[in-house]
Amino acid sequence: MLGTPAQCAPACRTLNELDDAITHCRACPRLVQWREEIARTKRAAFADQDYWGRPVPGFGPPDARIVVLGLAPAAHGGNRTGRVFTGDRSGDWLFAALFRAGLANQPTSVSIDDGLTLFDTRVLASVRCAPPENKPTPLERDTCASWLHAELSLLKSARVVVVLGAFGWGTVWPALSALGFAVPKPRAKFGHGVVVHVPSTQGRDSITVIGCYHVSQQNTFTGKLTEPMLDEVFATAKTHRGG
Repeated sequence: MLGTPAQCAPACRTLNELDDAITHCRACPRLVQWREEIARTKRAAFADQDYWGRPVPGFGPPDARIVVLGLAPAAHGGNRTGRVFTGDRSGDWLFAALFRAGLANQPTSVSIDDGLTLFDTRVLASVRCAPPENKPTPLERDTCASWLHAELSLLKSARVVVVLGAFGWGTVWPALSALGFAVPKPRAKFGHGVVVHVPSTQGRDSITVIGCYHVSQQNTFTGKLTEPMLDEVFATAKTHRGG
């Protein structure tokens, strides 16, 4: 990749071009060092595997009407497998829920070649590299924002964005504003099940943003997020996607 994300992302005319550009990004030195260190040292359980160790692009069809936005790849999940939410406990919860909702052909996502197909749904992350302690810095968040803006711009069929967690909730609004959506002021506060309808000012259909607790273990292990709660979010998303 030649240039910064802000220079490269708007030049991508298709999702395939964007995905390729994302995987070559080296814009954030701390994230590059961390993701590559993890790929070298590995976790003992995966010692025999080749880690991806690069930025992780989105996954799902280009005409998806439902977008699922998370935080960042997990060090031994997406950073290992090369697919977002794949190979970790968070992904176990997310893809099982998508399967129950009829949005995936199988309930598991363990590797990039496991046969998983998503229906009418694309999954992506606000930050494309695994960050130390799952905590991107504000500068890393803002540097990576160009990829998110470009991806949402190319997802012209998108009618719903399911946002997993407060971090993604903070990144989605600037992206929608940049795309000409009339983001409400003040912005709605994040909460599980919060639904915000956002009209477009530039000819696109309106989009609905739905808040959901992140599928992280700190939420699923403690019962803050349950399977019925997650199922309800995707049922709501399906009612707002149109068609």
